[in-house]
Amino acid sequence: MSSSSQAAAAAGLTFPHATPPEPGGLVEIAPGVLWLRLALPFQLNHVNVYLIEDGDGWAVLDTGLGDDATRAAWEAALAGPLAGSRLTRLIVTHFHPDHVGLAGWLCKRFNLPLHMSQTEYLFSLSILLDQAGTGEEQLRAFHQSTGLNDDQIEQVVGRGHSYLKRTTGLPPSFLRLTAGDRITLGGRGFDVSTGAGHAPEQVMLFQPEAKLFFSADQVLAKISPNVSVWSMEPEADPLGLYLASLAQIRASLPEDVFVLACHNLPFYGLHRRIDELALHHKQRCGEILDACRAEPRSAADIIPILFHRPLDAHQTGFAVGEVVAHLNYMMRRGELDRETGADGIHLYRTR
Repeated sequence: MSSSSQAAAAAGLTFPHATPPEPGGLVEIAPGVLWLRLALPFQLNHVNVYLIEDGDGWAVLDTGLGDDATRAAWEAALAGPLAGSRLTRLIVTHFHPDHVGLAGWLCKRFNLPLHMSQTEYLFSLSILLDQAGTGEEQLRAFHQSTGLNDDQIEQVVGRGHSYLKRTTGLPPSFLRLTAGDRITLGGRGFDVSTGAGHAPEQVMLFQPEAKLFFSADQVLAKISPNVSVWSMEPEADPLGLYLASLAQIRASLPEDVFVLACHNLPFYGLHRRIDELALHHKQRCGEILDACRAEPRSAADIIPILFHRPLDAHQTGFAVGEVVAHLNYMMRRGELDRETGADGIHLYRTR
């Protein structure tokens, strides 16, 4: 996920709980909703998981990573503040390992049904089944076309199949969630919507009476979710899909909903934050237009223009994917032309 202006993001937003729970700690964030924060071993060092009252137990929304530390945090919560409580079902918003990581373990341990969108379930399953890493050559070729040097490419590709190390698999069946569905939890109806861009069919939930919006990673308070092109679909336009999703959310939900996102703090100010996110991407496109007007640029050339800090292999992979997402979006809008050199590197020029 890329940095956005923290000061700008906080301006005009209201944070009812200015201090998050300690990692592994639980607080009641809204009536019938518990907030569990779990640690992540990345620069983005946490994920928010929510438990929603569901009859005589709790429905779980997302899981955290599938590692020993996260499993221990769940064990502590279940032995402590959740002692004597029953988990009823697992709802996973999308396939990223900090959201689906412990799905296999939780579903098996507590005999939970899994609710997911079909695309997210199948996308996760396809990665889990590719244990031989058969897509590595395609991944290498994609990054060569972006202009990354050989060392950078090998670092990105050499990260290995980290997804397998951070997930505990999936149950062999699931209950499909689609946009327009309504799921009932504890007698309350939650409207299901989905959004693309950050993930292909990310699930979000809205409880109209209490005005609770579980936004997953689609709308976050202080950072912009990573929106990237990946080697599987090199000509994709995830940024166009993401901006369309933001516009749909803004048009369909009121400004005064309580946004319960999976990172940062829960907040009020949905429309303002959506406007900030849209502006953030517009400004990035403007920087790219200026850079490509001066001379043709590769995606790798544009990384330091947009990201002003040293990047490790993990961050470089996300950064180049996000740059290509902006380039593909701008080509579809007729703002850029692309040519491919004899070395196979794509160069972009302002039209």
